[in-house]
Amino acid sequence: MSYAALQVDPTVLAEGVNLLWVLVVTFLIFFMHAGFAMLEAGQVRSKNVANQLTKNLLTWSVGVTLFFLIGSGISSLVGGSGFAPAFGASAANDYVGWLFGAVFAMTAATIVSGAVAGRAKLRAYITYTILLAAVIYPVVTGITWAGAYISFGGESFHDFAGGMIVHGMGGIAGLTAAYVLGPRMGRYNEDGSVNVIPGHSLTFAVLGTLVLAFGWYGFNVGTAATVFTVTEEGTLALGAFSTVGRVAMTTTIAMACGAIGAGLAAWAKTGKVDTLYVANGLLAGLVGITAIPDTTTWWGAFVVGGLAGAQLPVVFGFVEKRLKIDDVCAVFPVHGSAGVLGTLLFPFVATSSSVGSVVNAFIAQLIGVVAIGAWTVVATAAVWFVLKAVGQARVTPEHEQEGLDVSEHGVETYPEFGGGDSVVADGGSVSESIRTDGGSNE
Repeated sequence: MSYAALQVDPTVLAEGVNLLWVLVVTFLIFFMHAGFAMLEAGQVRSKNVANQLTKNLLTWSVGVTLFFLIGSGISSLVGGSGFAPAFGASAANDYVGWLFGAVFAMTAATIVSGAVAGRAKLRAYITYTILLAAVIYPVVTGITWAGAYISFGGESFHDFAGGMIVHGMGGIAGLTAAYVLGPRMGRYNEDGSVNVIPGHSLTFAVLGTLVLAFGWYGFNVGTAATVFTVTEEGTLALGAFSTVGRVAMTTTIAMACGAIGAGLAAWAKTGKVDTLYVANGLLAGLVGITAIPDTTTWWGAFVVGGLAGAQLPVVFGFVEKRLKIDDVCAVFPVHGSAGVLGTLLFPFVATSSSVGSVVNAFIAQLIGVVAIGAWTVVATAAVWFVLKAVGQARVTPEHEQEGLDVSEHGVETYPEFGGGDSVVADGGSVSESIRTDGGSNE
């Protein structure tokens, strides 16, 4: 019995596998929105949960539409390739690349919602999301991934999966917006002392953390987007997958050390291991490594993750007590400062083959951090100051006290604990109850 050789075009095989890989990791990254929704909902008061969930839903819906129509074109324009929006794609499979870029853009956008929780008008937040997806974020990708303009002494700015470009930018944007809006009612006393306003569900917050960590493998490992390439001889060879093992390892170690670092820092500070610090520290470790997982040594992953987690309680306390900025979901210490830290540590923890001059590489990283940070602060502040000037940035004190679920959406997330008479499943009614945020409806 004889067999005919199976004829497979290696180019077709490589393209098919690469497209499949990109789509799978794109779906993973999209699922991170479920994590953000749970994490943020858990950290806000029960009267603001529906508002936070709505912001997460609309961030994706509005943002991805604007990124398709305008944002992707702005990125290519700033990057030097002319205005080439996604809808002008010449081939159907080109949309796969657009979608991969879109989920990164929407991650940067949704980070901001956690910083302005509890007092921002929905229309203000959506207005900012539109501008972020259409202009602010695309300019950042235009000068980095699309244009690769930032370098020094032969060393180029290095951000593998968006540690600074996505997370650092989002964290800085959130801090800026929170500063312009001002703190929530009751957050600070007249003497400047701080009142703790706990979130309504630690369970939701931890669940959201773990969902985000799961999706992060798509974020980091997925950025090794080329599985196969075809050599000049017509044979298959590994593409970016040549470093995928290192990316997976450093991502995992940094994640773990972020949680450990935050827990130890909280324990040293208060004598208690704060659960929310551990959860956010895990995320800070992931943010810290995201710019550099492809080049970091194994021991470097311990250093980056541990430091990113340990800085969380310190930076959060500084923002809260010194700057007097009410960053509800700690988006700056989790995404902003951790992203900056990991990006700047690149030349010090990289493998010897990844960096020529440590000094020049550090300066290139510093230039990138300053450029992205400055642009984000200026653009974000301009938008929110204009909204504030026309009276559209913040809800009224009455609506803030009542809760944004009712004032902005006309719903109660937990109607059985709400004010007034509530119909319950057995046909009876409840006129007085204790709310999950600790208040009462007497």
